[in-house]
Amino acid sequence: MNKKVIIVGGGIAGLSAGIYAQKCGFDVTIFESHSIPGGICTSWKRSGYLFEGGMHWLAGSNPNEPMNKLWLYVGAVDDSVNIRYSEPFMEYDHEGMPIRLYRDVDASEKPLLELSPADSKEIKIFCNNIRKLKNLSGSIADIKGVKTTRKSKTSLSDLFSLLPAVRVMVKYSKLSREKYASQFKHEGIREMLLAIPGANQGMAMLFMTMGSLARGDGGFPEGGSLPFASRMANKFISLGGKILYKTKVSQVIVEGGKATGVITECEKIYAEAVIIASDTMAADRLFAEPLNAPWINEMRKITDPTMVTFVSLGINADLRKYNGYYLFKLKKPISLSNMVYDYLAISNYAADSTYSPPGKSVITVQLPGDTYNFWEKHMADNTYIQEKQRIGDAIKEAIESQMPEAIGNIEVCDVATPLTYERYCGNWKGSWMTEIKPDMKFKPYPAAIKGLDGVYFAGQRMIPPGGIPAALMSGRRAVQYLCRDTDTVFISE
Repeated sequence: MNKKVIIVGGGIAGLSAGIYAQKCGFDVTIFESHSIPGGICTSWKRSGYLFEGGMHWLAGSNPNEPMNKLWLYVGAVDDSVNIRYSEPFMEYDHEGMPIRLYRDVDASEKPLLELSPADSKEIKIFCNNIRKLKNLSGSIADIKGVKTTRKSKTSLSDLFSLLPAVRVMVKYSKLSREKYASQFKHEGIREMLLAIPGANQGMAMLFMTMGSLARGDGGFPEGGSLPFASRMANKFISLGGKILYKTKVSQVIVEGGKATGVITECEKIYAEAVIIASDTMAADRLFAEPLNAPWINEMRKITDPTMVTFVSLGINADLRKYNGYYLFKLKKPISLSNMVYDYLAISNYAADSTYSPPGKSVITVQLPGDTYNFWEKHMADNTYIQEKQRIGDAIKEAIESQMPEAIGNIEVCDVATPLTYERYCGNWKGSWMTEIKPDMKFKPYPAAIKGLDGVYFAGQRMIPPGGIPAALMSGRRAVQYLCRDTDTVFISE
């Protein structure tokens, strides 16, 4: 009889763990508190528009990427899924003049040199760093001691090819975006570098992202998050797995130092193992005693949440003339909590018919920053709706001043705060990822706790800084720990 496994959370990590565990012969049930799969990889409908709330581009979309075989394995992508690779990748409007970054580094370099000959040295260094980061394609590793049908290995030649990329990451790991941008003489180039989201994460992460795009990765699966997660859920169910939606786990049953099942609102369900695939930073609520392990304590100490206030607009106008990733400087800064935003970065979905009716468009805007306490305060004093209205109105005004086609045509404005994401997805402080610190170690946390048998952990928090690919890999790792502990052969890709 197959060993029963319970997975708490039906996001990408939980679905990944479920698929791998089913393939390895376990009898798996996923408990998901929401009515749909995907967790933070989500989107929602408003008045005929679909607002993309999770995916912006997909690492591993390129068939040549090691990550791609994992996405294929879990059914997230297949030959029927159209992957869009927008080119240019990004456009910054500098006083009516577009400054563009392309996936093709040469296509970026030439116009930048023509734009600002005085910055030729810095432009060439910038582009060469991106070229070096093209080689930083992560390998898929197996944990020590697990038996697999196909061992994942990294060759010595692969390691040597990574050295130039590693040198760039080390050199720029502690250099702020603001300080780096100050080296350029052209105001538009300086502004563009500051306008790209994630300025607080420094230059290393920007180079890593651009390097990924330069090697042809980072496409966008048509339809985005909802069909992406649904394909994984369908794959899991086709393997014999079960998903119980609208079923919240309140506690993991621990008896004699071993997990023996979970408690929901209605009953106790027993199993040989439990995988916690909800946010690890919020996992203490599932246990009678707080979790205690060196890696858990380290996570609590160094984790700063990446969160955004997320504004989505449904517009009765065709905005395909604007780049899919479009940035500009605000004529009037927008304030939120203790932050002031001078730039807006727009994700434009006008080219994907999934998101809007014909002739109409969806755009989304992120206002990054830790605003959890701010929104919590407004919720407590009953001014939450009014404050959301204020932010929505400020964004609408900014969009109409930049895009004349939107004037009088904004039909829907939806504001999602960190509290919204916390309520629907259960993630800690409604955060999407983990903020990158200069001293952060880019290595996964262990998926188990010594002295607590039968409990394993998955989720984007387990592989800093997180994101959808980290969630996928964490589910895979959790099942490898389970296989190792139960002397089961891990069925590899």
